[in-house]
Amino acid sequence: MDGADRIEATGGVACNLGWPPRVGSRMSFSPSTLLRGHVLLFDRRPAPDHGSRSGASLLVAAVISEAVRIGAVRWLYPTLPLWLLLPLLLALALFLVRALAGLELSRIGLLRWSEWSAVEKAYLVQVVVLANVVFPLVFGARLARLGWTGIGSEFVPYLFFGFYQEVVYRGMVQRELVRRWGAAAGILVANVLYTFGPLHWGYFRSSAGTALPMFAAIFVMGLFFGVLYRRSGNLWLPAIFHAIGNAYMVAGTGSQRF
Repeated sequence: MDGADRIEATGGVACNLGWPPRVGSRMSFSPSTLLRGHVLLFDRRPAPDHGSRSGASLLVAAVISEAVRIGAVRWLYPTLPLWLLLPLLLALALFLVRALAGLELSRIGLLRWSEWSAVEKAYLVQVVVLANVVFPLVFGARLARLGWTGIGSEFVPYLFFGFYQEVVYRGMVQRELVRRWGAAAGILVANVLYTFGPLHWGYFRSSAGTALPMFAAIFVMGLFFGVLYRRSGNLWLPAIFHAIGNAYMVAGTGSQRF
């Protein structure tokens, strides 16, 4: 194993991630700090520095994660409910980063809260608050009809699924492709795989009137998440934003795709 592939032993995933922030911690932001995240002006972090062996393993881990997801949806769902299936898929993806690629989760951007910059923290807080105001206003009627049972069976599982997608397609695929080919090509190719690959290939069976706008929307959002991840180096940001958006869209529209 070369030097770039060596890692230090840690006491577990929870300790490694350092999330959520400690209750009672105080945050105050200047006006410029509040605005910089919205134009993606983050403090730059080093480019991917893992070795070629770990990089190849990240791509293999992504393939394994997606193969398991497809098989689990085909053969285990609905016997295995979504509230259990989707968190297990996320756990598998995170496990493969550690066990197969030999990388700490921080190396793919799952940083401790103490390692976040003030801009990242301010941006997260603003977007999460805004999302939890706007989405309930848009989907309020259906969300109200779901009740606690519906929230547990539809909303919560898709939080995990949005997070899973970012771990696989940004944390694994994009990170390695950027290391190999540079930022522009790496982000673009990873997003093409995300948009037209196994996650969304069901839209190829839809009519053009449905498929074209869906693919366009998915591509644009995926490109935004890819650029956000590249600019910030913090996988938590696109993962949390994707998780929230995913959960509200599924719960609010009743459309389930996994």
